[in-house]
Order: sequence, then C-alpha cells, then structure tokens
Amino acid sequence: MIDIKIKSFSELTTYELYSLLQLRSAIFVVEQDCVYQDLDGNDDKAYHVLGFKNEKIVAYTRIFKPGDYFEKASIGRVVVAKDERLHKYGLHIMKASAIAIKELFEATSIKISAQVYLKSFYNSLGYNEIGEMYLEDNIPHIAMIKN
Repeated sequence: MIDIKIKSFSELTTYELYSLLQLRSAIFVVEQDCVYQDLDGNDDKAYHVLGFKNEKIVAYTRIFKPGDYFEKASIGRVVVAKDERLHKYGLHIMKASAIAIKELFEATSIKISAQVYLKSFYNSLGYNEIGEMYLEDNIPHIAMIKN
C-alpha cells in the first residue's frame, strides 16, 4: 500500500515538487516519447495527490475544483512509476483523488481526459466516455465523466 498525502501547491516541499515533476517527466515525456509542455501554469491552482512508498513518490495526480480546469471537478496528470505498476497504485491514487474531490470541493461529478488505451481502467472506476476520441499532444484521448 502507498501512503497518500494531499497538498496545495504552496504546501509542497521543494523535494516533493521536484520529485513529482521528475515522475511526470519520466512517464509523460520520456516513456511516452511525447514532447509537450507539462508545466502548463495550472499546478498552482491544483491540489496534488501524492502516493509515497518508502518516502519516494511512486504515484501522483493533480485535482481541480469545478471551474479551475474543466467546468466539473477534475483529475489529471495521473501517473504511476513504471516499476511500481504491478501493485495497482493507479487504482489507489484514483480512489484517493475522487475522495479528496468530494471532501475538499464537495463535488460529486468528475471529468477526466483519459488516454484511450486506459479507457477500460477508468470504466472500472465508474467513468464513462463522452464524445469522440481526440488527439492531445499527438496521443489519442477521450473525455470521461463520473457522476
């Protein structure tokens, strides 16, 4: 199991910020071979859901209140370290993120922009597709909602 911590941008330590950005870059830029602007100017509006294992961030999401990213509350930048995926930390971090949205923002509807290959994973968590597939940073995505 991972230890979950939820922090606003200003509550993050320098080490935590560096570690989460390093993890996002390792997966979204290097592993997925996708050059894109990860530092999009939205991290300061987000709450950061950090999954620690032995004091190292191995899973992460960022969550937004309704209106800060999408019209609905949202979860994004969902990432699990490559060598930790067999432990189902993605499931744990997504569940913790949904609970945090309900507790912090009193929101029950959540929107995500999911990579298409992960659609069945998100379906298993109660998310349903809306609209058609689209390219985001040259990677197929689909909008999904959980009510």
